[in-house]
Amino acid sequence: MNSILARFDNQIALMAPDSAAWLEVCAAQASRFLERVEADTSAPVMSANDFWFSPEDWRSNYRPYSVKNGVLRIPVRGLLLNKFPWQDGSWATGYEYIAQALSRGLADPDVKGIAFDIDSSGGMVSGVSDLVDFIYESRGQKPIKSFASDLAYSAAYNIAAAADDITVSRSGGVGSIGVLRTHIDVSERMNMAGMKVTYIFAGKHKVDGNPYEPLPDDVREKIQSRIDESYTEFVGLVARNRGMDEKAVRATEAQTFTAREALAVGLADKIGKSADDEITAFAATLKGEDYDMAEKMAQFTESDLDAAKATAFSAGEIKGAETERTRITGILGSAEAQTRPAAAMVMVELGVSAQTATEKLAKMPEEAKPVVASAEPAPGAGAPKGMLEAAMGGSQHDQLNESEATAKTVAEDNRNLLLNMGIPGFKKRSK
Repeated sequence: MNSILARFDNQIALMAPDSAAWLEVCAAQASRFLERVEADTSAPVMSANDFWFSPEDWRSNYRPYSVKNGVLRIPVRGLLLNKFPWQDGSWATGYEYIAQALSRGLADPDVKGIAFDIDSSGGMVSGVSDLVDFIYESRGQKPIKSFASDLAYSAAYNIAAAADDITVSRSGGVGSIGVLRTHIDVSERMNMAGMKVTYIFAGKHKVDGNPYEPLPDDVREKIQSRIDESYTEFVGLVARNRGMDEKAVRATEAQTFTAREALAVGLADKIGKSADDEITAFAATLKGEDYDMAEKMAQFTESDLDAAKATAFSAGEIKGAETERTRITGILGSAEAQTRPAAAMVMVELGVSAQTATEKLAKMPEEAKPVVASAEPAPGAGAPKGMLEAAMGGSQHDQLNESEATAKTVAEDNRNLLLNMGIPGFKKRSK
């Protein structure tokens, strides 16, 4: 058994239950990597401190620190390990590495936002809670986003949930909020082979859980109590970090969820494209140290709007027309939208959740009232009459099944609506 796999022997773990083969492969690769690192007797070439290597040292590739367009991208991939200060591609990531990268990013003036790029089925229990608390306590210093592309299960989801929000790729999944341990009883096989193992020990529980005898009831209960304790802590962290009731988190019963299902149960905030695309979009929202939606709105082009509309249609298909209508109503019917209708409509087009949209709108300056023909405010609504219908494409369900040509027509109608509302950067199409 290699040194990495040995860490999971007779230990509880935060992993998806069907990941045994994945665990073995990742552990084997990570173990070979450690052998290579330990065999290098050259003096390390350090940069800023005693953790980060200079770019000239080959080991710097395994403690990556990549900042592009103001976004620090922290990979959370493969098997997640405690006391493993490395990031070995798709095979293993250490909690210590993640914490060090986050610390450096928070202190780095060139970093405006931090992105966790996650694809993992989980890992070790030890170390993850401290890391999750650190991420959660770092909120507000800089925007911190999680991107599950493709999987964020168990320990990986624990990390993802500590960020400001979670985007899941269309083919991805999240969840597995549970704890497990296996016990293998090989006593019958030993008997068939004519072999008997005798332990000589002091202390009643010294050899509890050994594989050479059936698991006694009292030992099973003891192991279960430890699993329950870890599970309670896991549930509490997710509930706190996601703003959910603990009962709702427990109700997931450690299931794994597709992107669509994750939105429905509150374990994700958005369905996105690839991590590259989503992190690029994240970078586009950052200016200086804060979000500046007014500047961002001014930079939209016609192709940007069409792409946003296509995303909105995709999200509508996934979440369902009723869910989409609820989201749009929550944005356009808010008090914040009443004095910022143009920004509210952009939030609708970009697929932002109602809660996030109203929070961001509240921080933006009020807009000058646009001159819009026949745009009388609807009683009790924050946006001009007809805006909800325009955002939904004119019907409750039919738009989700229209042809591409019709969808483009709807997108053009919405573009014209934004044009009439006076948002800079939009021009009429040339004939």
